[in-house]
Amino acid sequence: MPDATGLELTAHEIRERDSDSILATEFSHGRAVLVAAAGSVIDVLGALRERGYTFLASLHGVDYYPQQPRLGVLYELLDMSEVDRITVKIRVDTDDPRVPTATGLFPGAEFPEREVYDMFGVVFEGHPDLRRILMPEDFEGFPQRRDFPVGGEPVLFTHNERDGYGRWQ
Repeated sequence: MPDATGLELTAHEIRERDSDSILATEFSHGRAVLVAAAGSVIDVLGALRERGYTFLASLHGVDYYPQQPRLGVLYELLDMSEVDRITVKIRVDTDDPRVPTATGLFPGAEFPEREVYDMFGVVFEGHPDLRRILMPEDFEGFPQRRDFPVGGEPVLFTHNERDGYGRWQ
């Protein structure tokens, strides 16, 4: 992992391309984090990819309620040759939670972006197939948001029967 100095150098190099792209840096508990502007996240991810962070290990959503902007998307990138990790964090408001898709840089972002859309309501603009992945298409609301009712709503899923060997038919 880059140390605090390496993280600041990385942020500085990215800021040279776009001065508004990196909002802050965080280094705590052994984790290097670049806090990026939501509209610049693809440029930031692209710059990190050029630096060797070619593997998107994780992409997930977060609800920081009651803080504003409330919703977050975190991208965990790995540099496999240097055995290095860095996190890119963006925040968006619930009024218009739009973020450009990372599928052009990391095709493996397709399903995690669908999950964040499904659970938190973040819209990934330009996504090739943005639709619910876990909840039924007609489900209303976003169950991982902290203001979602604790009891939730009953959801009926269709399922197949098992055969005599315990396998799904």
